[in-house]
Amino acid sequence: MTAASGEALRALHRGPGPFVLPNAWDVASALALVRAGFAAVGTTSLGLAAGAGVLDGSRAVRHLTADLAGSLAHLPVPVTVDLEDGFDDDPQAVAAFVASLQVAGVNLEDSTGGRLVDPERHADKIAAVRERCPLLVVNARVDTFWLGESATLEATTRRAQRYVRAGADCVFVPGTLDAAQIRHLVGAVGAPLNVLATPVHPLSRLAELGVRRVSTGSLLYRAALDAAVDVARRVRDDGTPPGATSYGEIQARTESEAAPGQPGEVRPGRGSGAGPWSSTRRSW
Repeated sequence: MTAASGEALRALHRGPGPFVLPNAWDVASALALVRAGFAAVGTTSLGLAAGAGVLDGSRAVRHLTADLAGSLAHLPVPVTVDLEDGFDDDPQAVAAFVASLQVAGVNLEDSTGGRLVDPERHADKIAAVRERCPLLVVNARVDTFWLGESATLEATTRRAQRYVRAGADCVFVPGTLDAAQIRHLVGAVGAPLNVLATPVHPLSRLAELGVRRVSTGSLLYRAALDAAVDVARRVRDDGTPPGATSYGEIQARTESEAAPGQPGEVRPGRGSGAGPWSSTRRSW
């Protein structure tokens, strides 16, 4: 992944309508999404956490996140990773971790352990990441509506605007939002607005409201679990198993992502090297 990936991800926010960011939880899901034609791929911290048997938002998947980011570094599309709250209270430690990742963007949420943090503390993290990684796309997540804490437009807008002043490129407000709330945030935050995909607002409606980015979050992971259980039940209940991507196709995709000269070999720790974000200024 090169520094140009940051600009490629940034450019998606300037398209004719909102772009859909699907969130993968491992290499196989990311490769499937690339093959399906998505222009960028994100990760889901819930998918990583649940897969490892730990709680999301508990700072337990720092190393798993770095490993997955490294494994996705050679995808032909920009990759942005979900970093929970940055896995640390120290802004400089968060910035150093982000700089080690070969990714186009990161998502940083303003809650820790299921509670909102002081917006100034979160702004300090964003500012440190921006200074260390000027080309990276920083998506600042505001968890007011997600947690039901200070869940007002006024509080959410204040937090979002503070993060934009600190250097965030876009603002992510997950949770249940009505059309009027979305329209207000689009006009007030001063940066592209990212929301979750929900049954309430189809993509066409979100486009009308001015949303620039729509994330699937953990939806794909949760839906995949449901689908797997459904297939197992059909087999158990004497039903017909559905068609699926072939074994050979999965093997071929995996081999195509293997390190040059090392077909099929797992490449651990590719997220631990120096990232490409240290020298050039960014621009929208």
